[in-house]
Amino acid sequence: MPSELMTLSGVSHSFCTVAGETAAIQNLNLTVSEGEFLAIVGPSGCGKTTVLSLIMGLMQPSAGSIRFHKPDLRLGYMLQRDHLLEHRTVEKNVLLGLEVQHRLTEQSRALANRLLDTYGLGEFRAYKPSQLSGGMRQKVALIRTLALEPDLLLLDEPFSALDYQTRLNLSDEVYRIIRGERKTAILVTHDISEAASMADRVAVFSARPATVRDTIPIRFPAELSPLERRRQPDFTVYFDRIWEALHI
Repeated sequence: MPSELMTLSGVSHSFCTVAGETAAIQNLNLTVSEGEFLAIVGPSGCGKTTVLSLIMGLMQPSAGSIRFHKPDLRLGYMLQRDHLLEHRTVEKNVLLGLEVQHRLTEQSRALANRLLDTYGLGEFRAYKPSQLSGGMRQKVALIRTLALEPDLLLLDEPFSALDYQTRLNLSDEVYRIIRGERKTAILVTHDISEAASMADRVAVFSARPATVRDTIPIRFPAELSPLERRRQPDFTVYFDRIWEALHI
């Protein structure tokens, strides 16, 4: 059995505003196992992104604890927007995080370039971001994150700004990259189909203040891509289970 990589125990978080205190998350319990692809879905504004910020350490929980079970665990965060810098080439954008963290070495540069070559962006390494499609830009953003060699990858609605066809194609590619690099990942999404087609398990959040309403295991053969999973008879069953959990 895979070992647990991270545990959230009784996590709560509130925001203080002029109008008073607003509870965003309440008594949230969640585990992530090594090698798992976990998706989180929930109503808009329920606190899904807040959970990722808490995991990243960008804010501290008001109550409860977040425990990492691996010493010196590295986190990678991929945002909704690619935030590529236009004055830098694709290669230099991929190397940016390594430069900021003072970890750019011959070895880390070689890894970054291997990722570009392996996942179809090697010939574009000298391009500027404006010369790429939206899907290609998001792949560059993902490779920039993977170049940091994270143990746990946090994906905050990375396909939300893309058209539907690009979303489908990119979800296949991102899934292939994450599986190929054997990463543990948490995907936050509003898209039930996206969650059911990419994840090993889906955590359904309640409306704010968020708590885990249900967790639904997704069982498809590992070799099936997200697009192929959508064509399986059981896909509709999983979709309906997630939908029902959202609307209890």
